[in-house]
Amino acid sequence: METLIPEIARLLNDSLSSEKAFVSAATDGLDRFSREPQFPFALLAIARVGESQGLRLAAATYLKNFTRQYMEAKPSSPELHLEFRNQLAQTLLQAERAILKVLIEAFRMVVTNDFVKENAWPELIPELRSVFESSNLISQNAYSQWNAINVLTILHAIIKPFQYFLNPKVLKEPVPAQLESIAEILLSPLLVTFHHCVDKALSFQDKIQVESEQVLLMICKCIYFAVRSYMPSALSANLPSLCQVLFQILDSLNLECASLDDGYLLRLKTAKRSLYIFRALVTRHQKLVNKLMPDIFNCAFKTSKKSINIDNLDFPSERIVSLAFDVISHILETGLGWRLVSPHFSSILESAIFPALVMNSKDVSEWEEDAEEYMRKNLPSEFEEISGWAEDLFTPRKSAINLLGVIAMSKGPPVASASSKRKKGVKTNGKERRVSVGELLVIPFLSKFPLPIDGEESLPKILHNYYGVLMAYGGLQDFLTERNPEYTSTLLRNRVLPLYSSSLCSPYLVATANWIIGELASCLPQEMNTDIYSSLMKALSMSDKQKISCYPVRASAAGAIAALLENDFVPSDWQSLLQVLVERMDTTEENESSLIFPLLSNVVDAGKDNIAIHIPFVVSRITATISKHLPPAPDPWPQVVERGFAALVVMAQTWDESSDEFRQHENRWKSGCATIAKTFSCLLQQAWITQTLQMETATASTSPSPSCVNDASALLGFVMRFIVTTNEVSELKITELLAVWAELIAEWHAWEEMEDLAIFNCVREAIDLHKRYDFSNYFMRKLPSHNSSHSIIERIAAFVHEAIGAYPSATRRACSCVHLLLHTPRFSIETEGAKRSMAAAFAEAAFSRFRDISNKPLGLSNPLLLVISSCYISYPDIVEQVLEKNEDKGFTIWACGLASVSASSPEPGLLSESEIKLAVMSLAKVVERLLEMTPDGGNVTMRECFRSLMEACIRLKEVQDEVSDDADNEEDEVSDEDTDDDQDDDIDDEDSEEDEREETEEEFLARYAEAAKALDGEIVAEGDAEDEVQELELGVLDEVDIPELVVSLIKKHYHRLVQTQVFPPDLVQRMLDVFPEYDSLFRAYI
Repeated sequence: METLIPEIARLLNDSLSSEKAFVSAATDGLDRFSREPQFPFALLAIARVGESQGLRLAAATYLKNFTRQYMEAKPSSPELHLEFRNQLAQTLLQAERAILKVLIEAFRMVVTNDFVKENAWPELIPELRSVFESSNLISQNAYSQWNAINVLTILHAIIKPFQYFLNPKVLKEPVPAQLESIAEILLSPLLVTFHHCVDKALSFQDKIQVESEQVLLMICKCIYFAVRSYMPSALSANLPSLCQVLFQILDSLNLECASLDDGYLLRLKTAKRSLYIFRALVTRHQKLVNKLMPDIFNCAFKTSKKSINIDNLDFPSERIVSLAFDVISHILETGLGWRLVSPHFSSILESAIFPALVMNSKDVSEWEEDAEEYMRKNLPSEFEEISGWAEDLFTPRKSAINLLGVIAMSKGPPVASASSKRKKGVKTNGKERRVSVGELLVIPFLSKFPLPIDGEESLPKILHNYYGVLMAYGGLQDFLTERNPEYTSTLLRNRVLPLYSSSLCSPYLVATANWIIGELASCLPQEMNTDIYSSLMKALSMSDKQKISCYPVRASAAGAIAALLENDFVPSDWQSLLQVLVERMDTTEENESSLIFPLLSNVVDAGKDNIAIHIPFVVSRITATISKHLPPAPDPWPQVVERGFAALVVMAQTWDESSDEFRQHENRWKSGCATIAKTFSCLLQQAWITQTLQMETATASTSPSPSCVNDASALLGFVMRFIVTTNEVSELKITELLAVWAELIAEWHAWEEMEDLAIFNCVREAIDLHKRYDFSNYFMRKLPSHNSSHSIIERIAAFVHEAIGAYPSATRRACSCVHLLLHTPRFSIETEGAKRSMAAAFAEAAFSRFRDISNKPLGLSNPLLLVISSCYISYPDIVEQVLEKNEDKGFTIWACGLASVSASSPEPGLLSESEIKLAVMSLAKVVERLLEMTPDGGNVTMRECFRSLMEACIRLKEVQDEVSDDADNEEDEVSDEDTDDDQDDDIDDEDSEEDEREETEEEFLARYAEAAKALDGEIVAEGDAEDEVQELELGVLDEVDIPELVVSLIKKHYHRLVQTQVFPPDLVQRMLDVFPEYDSLFRAYI
């Protein structure tokens, strides 16, 4: 090893060089040395005593990456592995802080495998305790060789994997023996140290020591991970003393005057971790902390009341207040917690929740400086479901809203209604109504705050308070859902909608009102439809007010409308809404146009036939807006252009999917199609051709921008689909557009980064248009493109060829397109060479990908094998050469693979009629070729392929009969479904009348254990999301008579097939059952 260290150190230094050649050579050299058994030990030595910190960090970083590969491959030498992990632990105990942070990641991988999973490092915890007892913290020796922070960092890495259940399939998993050992040997004694450290730290409030605070934080983290899921017995006995120490830490905080120095920030992090511990105890170990619950609540309540000075809190302090609200929410979800918290509801609402909701100076500054951040924090479009178990809401306002929602949903004491009052001696039915706290307390409290009145002088306080009222209403969605529609309607009419008609019309209040409407979208009464949409359209059109930007008003209105549409609360007047959107699109700035486009897409998608008649007009207006923002080629397109193209795609889809009733107006339909096609064509010409020509010079050519290729492809596909005459091909410049588009997709390299489905669909539309109207065969002609010349079909083929090697779904789509490209276009003698080259390239790419994924469960084997089949049918000699060149016996490997998926077996093989038909044609050619290669019929592969050929032929006949039967029975099935739906409705009605029973903890754990068992070993293969049964478009191959093809093969090679005994009686009988007309041919073999 001594000889390795200098050379490895030199290479590590070279890897830090700014010269690319040095870095490349160093990487190669280190890769060679990594095969040496002593390599990790040399890296550890350099990380310990390297001549510079840069070298030590480089060694530590390389060791971290090496350890990941080393552990994944499983250590080959147990003795070396034991030595390595011991040296790694020893190095960590004495490493400087920067090296410790890197090497601890390597240690975590080793300890997770050896200690947590295998339980094969029994001496680790006792030795760690021994080191800790000799550390500088315990011995009070500043010169001790052991640093307590290093020991605690190692303990943190050991204990962190136990924060989650190790075996979720077990209903009630016991505490792992390793965690019990950690708690007994280290954590329990560590609590005494923790208590002393806290006392010492709190006695020096004026002078916070960073190292002491680091120790407190690390101990808190270790305790939190130990109790987050499990509860070690050694810790459960010490919970009262632990909680008392945590109370001390939280009580010591002065959030309003928090210092920004490192020591106090560490104290805040320790306080935050203390609240995490309380939350875990309440959630997971309620029975153990029942007696401590009052103190935990009091501590959290006291902390939450710091929200009254929210203006003076920095982010770490706000985070602590937020967590305090979350702890109270968790407590409230428990039976004991409700009895404990409910007497304080009024106080919590007045002194903690509402102060967190009212408007403050930070809201105003954030509104002006970063409107998007303001909306993300205060007006989230997808606020999490109100829940007592919600975690990490991050801001006091969000956590306060969540807690308010939980309180509002709580049931108050039983209340007797007026109708149930009885006279003395008269019996009642014993039922009393339980009124929610929202009705008893929350709504009356919020009603105390008046609406801002026009002309009021004391506006600031009223506005700020009412802002808090609106925030509170936004958290009452679940509460209002349980009320009758009139209750919600009254609340909105009296407390929210008047804000839109006020002359003051404060933007801060209106934006919040928009958010409320969006949050309550699921429980809005339909009779308020007109008022709500009128108010939101007014907000959507609000102009900036003097020094106040109204962008958040417009953005929140757009979000609210989107939420309403998502909840099927659609406008009664679609045209007015469209008009407002179109006007805003024309008059707003670029960033707001990009806001309007997605909303416009949502409106059109929701409106369907109600909107369809306006689509041609809206399309023209969107195109005009896009045209203003198109940059010169080849600059990338701005966001407004990209979102505009996306909106146009939705418009075209909605138009194309309009109902038959809408299409009955033939003139209107045809006129709309022509208008949309012309508009799209002009836009694509401007984006791809005009902009490019303007930038070209005499000496250089410019390519169009590759931005939005997927959406642009969708538009081009719609243009081609809407063409109904040959003249339109020329008028809409289809040839020119296809040429540019084909060049763009041929250079496509954004696999897995951008959507590409529309590109494949456009390929289909281009081929379909070629079949219908390409009388001049422009699809096949070579067109000039930069310095080379290619036909459109060749450039499309280049894209498909590249897609075969891309991610699984792209591979599936590409395989489908191969059949289209080979068998559908009209190839002439002049273009036969292009088809031959395409077939060879497709076969090579498909076979290479087939071999790459042969051991991976991606479900791509069948499509790839069928691609080679299509190519082989067209050019058997060329494809055979390609397969043999690619791999020894490549032709045999493919033939056996095709035979395997074509044969009858329990595993799903070829499913669709076209797939089986293609396989039969290919296997017929393969059998004939193999008979030529071995005239005596002794080839095992030939016999296997022939049997699969016969089985595929039988399967094809069965599939064709199934399709025929399905068509005959379709009407009966529809009738049965209607009947079943009616019955289901009746059952649903009955079920809805039953009271919902809350799931118990035991039932919850049992359900999730069963789910974990079901997922165990299950591999979800990417690419399987596509429909399993996929019909291929085989063009001229569809005309082939399959039974006749097979019979002709048998007749032609009758005697050789008889000699090879490839006609087993069972197979022959099945053939006769399916094809009785060939009795004379097969009867002799039964």
